[in-house]
Amino acid sequence: MESKHMSAFALYQNLKPDQPPPAKKPPVQCKYRGLMSSEFQKRVRPNRVCVCQNQVTVECVSAEPLETLLADLAKVNNSRERASKLFQWLITPIPEKMFFRETWEKKPIFVQRKNPDYYKGLFSTAELDRIFREEDVQYGVNLDVTSYTNGKRETHNPPGRVLPYTAWDFYESGCSLRMLNPQAFSSTVWNVLSILQEQFGSMAGANIYLTPPGTQGFAPHYDDIEAFVVQLEGKKHWRGCLLCDFSSANFNQADIGKPILDVVVEAGDLIYFPRGFIHQGNCLPDAHSLHITISSYQKNSWGDLLQKLVPAALEVAMEEDVEFRRGLPLDYLTYMGVQNSDKEDPRRAKFFSRIDNLMKRLTNYAPLDAAVDQKAKDFIHDCLPPTLTPDELVTSVKGAPTRWEGGQVKDVGVHITTQSQIRILRAQCARLCNDGDAVHLYYTTDNSRVYHKEQLKSFEIKPEVKIDAVEFLIHSYPGFVTVGSLPCESAQDRIVLAELLFEKGIIHTAEPL
Repeated sequence: MESKHMSAFALYQNLKPDQPPPAKKPPVQCKYRGLMSSEFQKRVRPNRVCVCQNQVTVECVSAEPLETLLADLAKVNNSRERASKLFQWLITPIPEKMFFRETWEKKPIFVQRKNPDYYKGLFSTAELDRIFREEDVQYGVNLDVTSYTNGKRETHNPPGRVLPYTAWDFYESGCSLRMLNPQAFSSTVWNVLSILQEQFGSMAGANIYLTPPGTQGFAPHYDDIEAFVVQLEGKKHWRGCLLCDFSSANFNQADIGKPILDVVVEAGDLIYFPRGFIHQGNCLPDAHSLHITISSYQKNSWGDLLQKLVPAALEVAMEEDVEFRRGLPLDYLTYMGVQNSDKEDPRRAKFFSRIDNLMKRLTNYAPLDAAVDQKAKDFIHDCLPPTLTPDELVTSVKGAPTRWEGGQVKDVGVHITTQSQIRILRAQCARLCNDGDAVHLYYTTDNSRVYHKEQLKSFEIKPEVKIDAVEFLIHSYPGFVTVGSLPCESAQDRIVLAELLFEKGIIHTAEPL
């Protein structure tokens, strides 16, 4: 008697352990008619733009292939300008300045392009299948298998490596597949995100979501990131409402109000969700859905900066200001605290006044630049390493001609002179920070494509004159400067510093060495 085949989904449901899955982390009239830049009119060539509440519809007769766009951007000399142009492509036809003035952090927006090929080349189900076959993808680390049925959200990750046989069986059983760090496996996604992170001054991340027809993989929820939902294949029905503050647990359908956004997103379309916006997406019965969510600005608020600033300010204030070291009133516990909060006691008003005064004095001791540097160090650690353009490759350490040939090493060592022209690789790839008694240069060029797989990279810049030279180099970007122009004490010092920065991949030369 033949044994009945049991799907991976059914097998997992029978065998999965008892412990729960790990915890996961108002409308305004749009005004975008006729406001596209001339450059992107040429790239997109829309023949009609329709504007509605929270929606921009543009019919495109053609769009430049992403591969061509990225090749053109590689010729742009300034990484900030490159990031701005790529972001404009992402949100076209909305002008970038208008987006940040009227939409960013304020409201969702739906861009309907009626051009299924607009984002073609960014990612596809064919590439997902290739990754399953060729890469070391691990359940729970790189891929989640999820479902949402009868108001219940479940994660169905088995242990071990993802293989096509099991992954596609889960999909055929109605489960959604979420790839958590596609930039580790897709060079195109890596390139796009590494460019965009300079637009936001914050890490740009991504997840890929593949959902079978007629299913839903996730409960209604909100996130603590700014999210750009890029529809790559098929279509999906999205609804959204309300605004909250932090990444949420899942909601029940009854918990959320009437949606202010209710749209069907098709390939080539875009939705922007500000952080805190409750949203849910479900697949229609007639098509699967593949989308990539590009995200940024996590933990990048004034409050996050103050979390670093206030403790440091208190430490300085208590050391330098006797008012912060004076003892609390002997009897303050008798009139302060929640149990005493309803008391009509004049001592409470005096206590509040004292705290108010100390809080105002605290600003005098706030090391703001040092706190910003702490945020900058987080950014440097979070960043993806830069993807190199062809010109950057042949002028940087990664394209140096040193090799083994004919039984010996050839072209060993770099040949930097005082006449060599150099510049840092990206506007934000390096940062000088004062760490107490030492100054370190933090950099992104040795980071991993996997989030925080590597420790934060830095090295000490010892003589003060070399600190001035590194500052000079950073502030000169995007211009090249000669090694001889670095403000060091001697020509040898200038060359030694330039060779160190070259070996770390922080700078490249104007011409191949």
